[in-house]
Amino acid sequence: MSVEINMSNDIEEVLVTAETLRKMTKELGRRISEDYAGKELVLVGVLKGGFVFLADLMREITIPVDMDLISVSSYGNSTKSSGVVRIIKDIDIDIANKHVLIVEDLVDTGLTLNHLKELFNTRGPLSVKICTALDKPSRRKVDINVDYKGIEIPDKFVVGYGLDYAGKYRNLPDVCTLNPRVYSKG
Repeated sequence: MSVEINMSNDIEEVLVTAETLRKMTKELGRRISEDYAGKELVLVGVLKGGFVFLADLMREITIPVDMDLISVSSYGNSTKSSGVVRIIKDIDIDIANKHVLIVEDLVDTGLTLNHLKELFNTRGPLSVKICTALDKPSRRKVDINVDYKGIEIPDKFVVGYGLDYAGKYRNLPDVCTLNPRVYSKG
């Protein structure tokens, strides 16, 4: 039996509007295009949440790029990272002698991106940098440099624009906080 979700009732607050996300993505695309002009760049999107931002960002980059996807898990159906990073699907592209830009939806603890950056650096790239749509620096557990930051957000659990809770809400065009009753027990 399927449970019907009324997404509008589950949303507590819109933190970042779709229009703000569009402007941010356009600006990041401009900066990346300038910084990597004349260089071989590979965008690596982190699934599943990062695919929406990756698709939007690619369309704003005006230089030739290659891309691949990696799937990792550190959250499961929780609102907090477990700290254990599992690679579910690795990239297929050889990144040796290329510049790599990891494209992520949200940098929270930094554990996942730190793990990915270390992994990719063992494969002989010219550089490995990080681009994120959303940054939550108050939650950092490791010191990681985010080279291209979109929007800094407070320490709240968010959904929308690719971000989910238990596989739902990714399709919301805005970044929103979820009503705690949705994920709290009792």
